[in-house]
Amino acid sequence: MQFVSLEFFVFLLITIVLYFVFPKKYRYIWLLAASWGFYYKLSGKLLVMLVLVTVVAYAGGLLIGNSKDAKNGTDTGRHGNKTALIVAVTVLVLILAVFKYTGFMLETVKCLQSAMGIEPLGIVAEIALPIGISFYIFQAIGYLVDCYRGTVTVEKNYLQLALFISFFPQVMSGPIERAGNMLKQFKEPRSFSYERMRDGLMLMIWGYFQKIIIADRLAVVVDKVYKSYESYSGTLLFVATIFYTFEIYCDFAGYTNIAIGSARIMGIDIMENFKQPYLSGSIAEFWRRWHISLSSWLKDYIYIPLGGNRKGYVRKLVNICIVFAISGLWHGAAWTFVFWGLLHGLYQVIGIILKPVRDKLVKILGIDRNSFSHRLVKIIVTFMLVNIGWIFFRAPSFGSAMYVLTGMWKLSPWVLFDGTLFTFGLAEAEIRLVIMALILLTVVDILNLRGISVREKIYSQPLWLRWAVYIAAVLFVITCGVWGPGYDAASFIYSSF
Repeated sequence: MQFVSLEFFVFLLITIVLYFVFPKKYRYIWLLAASWGFYYKLSGKLLVMLVLVTVVAYAGGLLIGNSKDAKNGTDTGRHGNKTALIVAVTVLVLILAVFKYTGFMLETVKCLQSAMGIEPLGIVAEIALPIGISFYIFQAIGYLVDCYRGTVTVEKNYLQLALFISFFPQVMSGPIERAGNMLKQFKEPRSFSYERMRDGLMLMIWGYFQKIIIADRLAVVVDKVYKSYESYSGTLLFVATIFYTFEIYCDFAGYTNIAIGSARIMGIDIMENFKQPYLSGSIAEFWRRWHISLSSWLKDYIYIPLGGNRKGYVRKLVNICIVFAISGLWHGAAWTFVFWGLLHGLYQVIGIILKPVRDKLVKILGIDRNSFSHRLVKIIVTFMLVNIGWIFFRAPSFGSAMYVLTGMWKLSPWVLFDGTLFTFGLAEAEIRLVIMALILLTVVDILNLRGISVREKIYSQPLWLRWAVYIAAVLFVITCGVWGPGYDAASFIYSSF
């Protein structure tokens, strides 16, 4: 049962209606049942893993809480507290490692053996990867660390904690939420609100626009080029990389908007995960705007515990690289993902090292950093650096990534006008549609960056105009979305992580 399916719409409608029918004190039980049912439809028996992760987090939280004085909240057994945290987190990391990285580790060993002239192992690992395991395990680890730090109260109600870890809008691909934000909303549910329902539905429509109008069309071209990359060169490869840059943004941001919108209808607020990332003026700014829940998680639970920037200049740079290497490995069990993460870490390290040089050049040349031209140049440079990184994220191997990276600079601009682009699975009308959609996406992102909410502007219009916009948006998504034979509604990119 995927977000882009009639089955999900029916499920969501039933879930929301019954959610508001149930008395407030029992709503979390219904929501947990719906969430587990949703996950069972996605992963079948692998629901057991989700339940197991919840049991580990629940037991670990209780053990951490038992080492604190129940009367005054002071820590009476710091060693026991830390031991419980280490054991619980280790178990969760091992679960993630077994399911996600066993095959990766075996393949790495085989490669090393081949390089050393040793006959490779004949072992083949075929372990099913539970959908969303990287997301809900990170969420469980965050809860345990927060319990240890005392920033959240240990949850004594297993069902409440289970709902936090398995809440259906976010269980597939996040956002990676914090217990301090979500648990209190489950304990004190809001009453039905027309405004929240309207805002949630508008977010969902925008999410579907990003997903099935833009991302799924771009995927047709990107998949064909990357599947037989050696058959292409020059501008075609360059266009494919640009298309993928927008594909992954619209795919993931589209999912996130559907998730946030679904929850908002029920009065539940999920954290924002994207803030116009491709309008960033630096890689550091990009990561403050892209996958915000993961970036903040890595900062709070890895970067700061490693020492952050408190242990000297060199240690700060090393910590940045470590965090981004972990980020790459979290995204996928392949060295291309690790390299992608390290590349973003190196981007930031180089930016920090060269900052004094940049500052001096700006002063010598008299550049106004607040000028539109300066900001535009920074955005373009950052976008291209991110685009280069996405090549390693998308390519199946280093060899294919390097072929694309080195070959895409050989200009052949005539392919943009001679009809070649219409031979990649999309007709001319569809190419024109997706280009217009990308322009609309860019305009909306620019307006949001300037603090102008398009949704709020729509809400402020007369009733007849508002409803005309609502109906037109729904009809546009339904009639122009990518549907029909051969379409895989399960193809949200981040659901495989």
